[in-house]
Amino acid sequence: MRILVYPHTMEVGGSQLNAIELAEAVRDLGHEVMLVSDPGPLVERVKAAGLEHVELDTARRRPDPATVRLLRRLVAERGIDVVHGYEWPPGLEAYFATFGRSPAAAVCTVMSSGVAPFLPRELPLIVGTEELRAREAARRDDVRLIEPPVDVVANAPGRSSEEFRERFGLGDDRLNIVVVCRLVPELKLEGLLTAVEVVGRLAAELPVRLVVVGDGAARDQVESRAAEANTRAGERVVVLTGELFDPRPAYASGAVAIGMGGSALRALAFGCPLVVQGEAGFFEPLTPETVDRFLTGGWYGLGNGPAEGARRLEEALRPLLADANLRAELGAFGRSLVVERFSLERAARVQEGIYRDALARAGSRASLRSAAASSAAVFGYKVRRKYARARGRAPADDFNAVAKNAVAKNAAGKNAAGKNAVGK
Repeated sequence: MRILVYPHTMEVGGSQLNAIELAEAVRDLGHEVMLVSDPGPLVERVKAAGLEHVELDTARRRPDPATVRLLRRLVAERGIDVVHGYEWPPGLEAYFATFGRSPAAAVCTVMSSGVAPFLPRELPLIVGTEELRAREAARRDDVRLIEPPVDVVANAPGRSSEEFRERFGLGDDRLNIVVVCRLVPELKLEGLLTAVEVVGRLAAELPVRLVVVGDGAARDQVESRAAEANTRAGERVVVLTGELFDPRPAYASGAVAIGMGGSALRALAFGCPLVVQGEAGFFEPLTPETVDRFLTGGWYGLGNGPAEGARRLEEALRPLLADANLRAELGAFGRSLVVERFSLERAARVQEGIYRDALARAGSRASLRSAAASSAAVFGYKVRRKYARARGRAPADDFNAVAKNAVAKNAAGKNAAGKNAVGK
């Protein structure tokens, strides 16, 4: 097959890294794969892998009719069989680029915690958690599960971190708690600031240090809190490295990792014990007792409010920092889990099957009514979002926000029901 992969951005992040790694792995199964995307830091990764790259105009709208025309032209000129968009704008553009009599098929992957409701129901959809697959299967024709894959060969215990430690002045006198993520307000910032606070306080009594790898719009806020923590401690107990094109030495340096999504799984691949970070005060260590919730709902969670975050993180960290045997035991458990369930090779073969199924049904289910309804829904969404932005109320990651609110309301309802039952 000839496959065109279209990530939603080329900044360093989980969804786009998954797109690139899976593109390489599918290529290695014997298919022709090329990428189309914005410019960005990860383009070098694409080129280093020997994959052809077509650059898009960063000033375009999303979704963009001109991009749809470009995709159609590439399908016709290059004999593309499958156009695979990651997240909803590329997914929708892939759908319209293959709509009608095109022999090619469209596929969409959504690694966010929520799916845009205006994605056409007949568009084959891949999601990253069983919980989301089950929810979407009730209203879509074809929903498959590919959990965030990890290259368990490139990400493995034994990698040297000496140069990384020397570069950032990380001596052997403290245990590194490593966080690799984008420094952005949505999803990440609350937990990051909690980690800075907690580790800064624990460093007064335990030999511990927080190492934050990443960059983004919230960096100034994280740096400010880190400076305060370091001043109180009288030394650098919180270190910000900035964005690293290859964060593997950072993972390898960690005694413990804090993370969500793909970053959490990469930490596990290095045999690093993990505390899963979510929002609203959620922190939970990965153990044999807690693993099922993450396998169902993804590597994320919602707590009962930010105020309890510091307590939950401290309770998760103290046993790990105090017991090297526990760190080794949970690190081995996490590594085994990733190798058995989340390997890149396994995910690539599942994705190959999804491509074949989509191609076999290409053009058979798309309808003018569905395409028109989707277009109208996108237009309405854009108008509402523009109005919300004008009033300063639009979140940066709105479908994640919608999904979070739904989960939070559901949890609140269950808690209320439980309290009422106890009170009878």
